[in-house]
Amino acid sequence: MHHQHNLFTTMRSLNLAEGCKSTQQVYAPPPPPQPNATSGGVGDKFLQHLQDHLRVNSIRSKSSRTYPQSNVAVSPSSLLPFGLPSTDLLEPHIDPSLKFPDLVDEMARVYRRIDSSSHSEKSGAYLEQCAVFRGSPDPKLFRRSLRSSRQHAADVHSKVVLSSWLRFERREDELIGTTSMDCCGRNLECPKATLVPGYDPETVYDPCLCSCSGADVQECSTSEEALDHDYDMSFCIGDEEVRCVRYKIASLSRPFKAMLYGGFNEMKRGTINFTHNGISVEGMRAAEVFSRTNRLDNSFPPHVVLELLKLANRFCCDELKSACDEHLANLVSTLDEAMLLVEYGLEESAYLVVAACLQVFLRELPSSMHNPNVVKIFCSVEGRERLASLGHASFKLYFFLSQIAMEDDMKSNTTVMILERLVECAVENWEKQLSCHQLGVVMLERKEYKDAQRWFNTAVEAGHLYSLVGVARSKFKRDHRYSAYKIINSLMSDHIPTGWMHQERSLYCSGKEKLLDLDTATELDPTLTFPYKFRAVALVEENQFGAAISELNKILGFKASPDCLEMRAWISIGKEDYEGALKDIRALLTLEPNFMMFNEKIHADHMVELLRPLAQQRSQADCWMQLFDHWSTVDDIGSLAVVHDMLANDPGNSLLRFRQSLLLLRLNCQKAAMRCLRLARNHSKLKHERLVYEGWILYDTGHREEALAKAEESISTQRSFEAFFLKAYALADSTLDPKSAEYVIQLLDEALRCPSDALRKGQALNNLGSVYVDCEKLDLAGDCYTNALNIKHTRAHQGLARVYHLKNQRKAAYDEMTKLIEKAQNNASAYEKRSEYCDREMAQGDLSLATQLDPLRTYPYRYRAAVLMDDHKENEAIEELSRAISFKPDLQLLHLRAAFYDSMGEGASAVKDCEAALCIDPGHTDTLELYHKAREANATDQK
Repeated sequence: MHHQHNLFTTMRSLNLAEGCKSTQQVYAPPPPPQPNATSGGVGDKFLQHLQDHLRVNSIRSKSSRTYPQSNVAVSPSSLLPFGLPSTDLLEPHIDPSLKFPDLVDEMARVYRRIDSSSHSEKSGAYLEQCAVFRGSPDPKLFRRSLRSSRQHAADVHSKVVLSSWLRFERREDELIGTTSMDCCGRNLECPKATLVPGYDPETVYDPCLCSCSGADVQECSTSEEALDHDYDMSFCIGDEEVRCVRYKIASLSRPFKAMLYGGFNEMKRGTINFTHNGISVEGMRAAEVFSRTNRLDNSFPPHVVLELLKLANRFCCDELKSACDEHLANLVSTLDEAMLLVEYGLEESAYLVVAACLQVFLRELPSSMHNPNVVKIFCSVEGRERLASLGHASFKLYFFLSQIAMEDDMKSNTTVMILERLVECAVENWEKQLSCHQLGVVMLERKEYKDAQRWFNTAVEAGHLYSLVGVARSKFKRDHRYSAYKIINSLMSDHIPTGWMHQERSLYCSGKEKLLDLDTATELDPTLTFPYKFRAVALVEENQFGAAISELNKILGFKASPDCLEMRAWISIGKEDYEGALKDIRALLTLEPNFMMFNEKIHADHMVELLRPLAQQRSQADCWMQLFDHWSTVDDIGSLAVVHDMLANDPGNSLLRFRQSLLLLRLNCQKAAMRCLRLARNHSKLKHERLVYEGWILYDTGHREEALAKAEESISTQRSFEAFFLKAYALADSTLDPKSAEYVIQLLDEALRCPSDALRKGQALNNLGSVYVDCEKLDLAGDCYTNALNIKHTRAHQGLARVYHLKNQRKAAYDEMTKLIEKAQNNASAYEKRSEYCDREMAQGDLSLATQLDPLRTYPYRYRAAVLMDDHKENEAIEELSRAISFKPDLQLLHLRAAFYDSMGEGASAVKDCEAALCIDPGHTDTLELYHKAREANATDQK
């Protein structure tokens, strides 16, 4: 439809802007589905079958090297113009997402709502699930809910908003060469499919309408102009006449019928003066054609169709209006056209035209939000009312816009106005909770404390208890410290205390009471960063810099938190460890390229420039060797820092961008990883490489089939390691039958025959070993792992240990994992895996260490709970699982606790845990079976 651009050049024009790029990936095959406990001998069965074949992404190295040290003398004070951090200035951020004292209960409720909703209600129910999952560390949960909401959407407005949101989540706009109207090939995001009303689950995953041929588009034959159609009247416009068929014109609407066949003078005339009715001769001729054919000729220029739209409104021609609305909507594809036609659409109440314009605005986000005309439409009260008059102002629209506005600039007036519109659109309780809470967070950031308190209070009144944290903080900022303390203390008295409750109360007390609250907060929720930061800064104030660094290392060992990296760099500068500080700041910039340090006073990029002369100077070749060192020792933060350093000298290197994405995925930083992948793709100069990177982007955002298609296209363009590797990995993302496994082996063999570096070869060998193990070809698997180890792929120790274990060589397996533990800096997973190869007492020790190093790993909790259950200590087993579930409501943890509850006869608790687990994965077979069983048992007990 590119020819349509010329049709609008006589009206108005605007400009578009886009940008970004991508590289490679070091993925290991995904693990097979985890075995699940069932009722009846639960603990015993779980201990027998809970072997999580924990295949972790690989890493490798070269031998250590020494580098010349800079002799520049500098004072820490010159690098810290704002001094060292102070405990008085520290406070935790308030999460703008919904947060609950009992997340499991909330997830169970949302699942029940979805399960009991009618088709017309499901889209809204899934949108609430989106809000619940918005604050989750796993972005896949949010995206899956968003896809489900779009899948069940029936009206055009909802389809437009949700498909645009799905596209934004992939940041497709950052891929050079794409346009806002591109889609991934499925109806869910197709810009044409969104403009078709109705819900049809059978077509949701069909190829998108964009790929359909336009050959079937019908046009009126121009030869019809020469035919005599029994014209019996004319409309006179100026000095020209338009001949028409009276009954055809009358059939357009009741007003025309009354004019031509009613008691008006026009019914007796053969010629009717139509000069002052706002339509040209060309427009009237188009109306005459439509009256005969009941369709619009595709050759009609847009200004003629606009005239017809006005005529249709003036004379109530419903069919003509619908045809004009659809015709114009299909012409909108650029911001120029959208800005022009949205005004016409609003004035003429053209629902589809406005929908198509909104679609362009939304698909051009976030850049379109810097257009003052777009801002006026979305943000002003008048703009919202105009959109609402056509059914285009909704909570989902402003929910989407608010997420973008808050991410772009939390404190801006635009963000405030969008959130005010969000509040106006809120109807359901959860909508009121979210909108008012977010507005409270923004007002707090803007230091408008009275308004912040008011909005937080409104959210609390709607039922959002977490907003009490905002109420307390607002009071604290206005020097009402004791009042703030009482609010949180009362909350803790009324509910089971959580980590965030203790964390917040610590702000309002001092001395030992403060430290006790912070320690309890960490015990209840070790993922909270503020307690670690506070304890570290308190140690700095006592001049214990080493202990402060150690405190931050605890959380950075399992969570790559930008604020903790900043704090560790800050303290490292204070102790004159400039190499360590530079490493952390480089890693920090990889996570957040625009990060502002020292209470948002100095850009992190500037600190790199200040510290670089004080650190060891390395050539690009030295950096590659250092990268191998960090890779081999499983030092992901160190690897990120080296890659960042290398990119400073070679910013267009797509291979390095890919390395970043791999490391970031390993650190569970998916948003940053996707950004690096896009940069790798954009910087790549070769088509077959770009296709591979596009494939990884699609795979990592849930589009497996499309990823496979990209791999195939890349292979057909040029055979390469990366294309074969991508195809093998995507195919292995399921339980492989023997034939499929053989094909994956062939693909990995092909990959290994192609040129690549040792890091990638080691990964491929490791993956090949895993497939051989699944095929029970243990000797071949052992050869793969040994070859991988020979090129410093350290993670292959884990695979080799598994081979020994399957050969009943348990001691050799244990020793092999010990080697990995000794080599790896981040070795929680190695302790966890080694626990499978020793007796129960030694296993408990390894798993205790694994939990200490990384409390987010769920296997240790499940193992300990199973041991307790096997020893008939049911309550202790439940407590062990509950401890982890309170800060990580994981599917496997919830399923196991539900199974335990079921075996204990506590049906209601089992049902609730099943519902929460199904909220995470509604298709989880074992949980569905347990759910139905527990519900039946619970219903029987209640009779």
